[in-house]
Amino acid sequence: MTSAGRDPGLQPERTRLAWRRTTLSCTVVALLAGKQALHGGASPAGIVALSLSVLAWLGFLRVANRRVQGMGTARPRPLGARAALTAAACTVALAVFAAAMLF
Repeated sequence: MTSAGRDPGLQPERTRLAWRRTTLSCTVVALLAGKQALHGGASPAGIVALSLSVLAWLGFLRVANRRVQGMGTARPRPLGARAALTAAACTVALAVFAAAMLF
C-alpha cells in the first residue's frame, strides 16, 4: 500500500484524545495548585510553587500541542526522546509542586 492510500485507522485519533485528556488533567492540577497556594493569603513559598507549577504546565502544554498537531499528518512521526522526557518531567514537576504546597 502506498503512503498516499494509507488508512491510519483510529490510532492517531486515540492518541490525540489521550494527549488532550492528559493536558486537561495537568490543567486541573495547575488550577488546584493555584487555589491551594492562594488560599488564606499568598505566602512567598506558595507564590514560588505556583510560579513553578505554571511553568511546568506551560511546558507540558507546548509538548502536547505539538504532538496533537503532528498526529494530523498522514504518517505521524514517533514522539522524540526529548519531547517525551519534557512531558514526563513536567508531569512529575506538577505533582511535586502540588504536593509541596500541601506542607
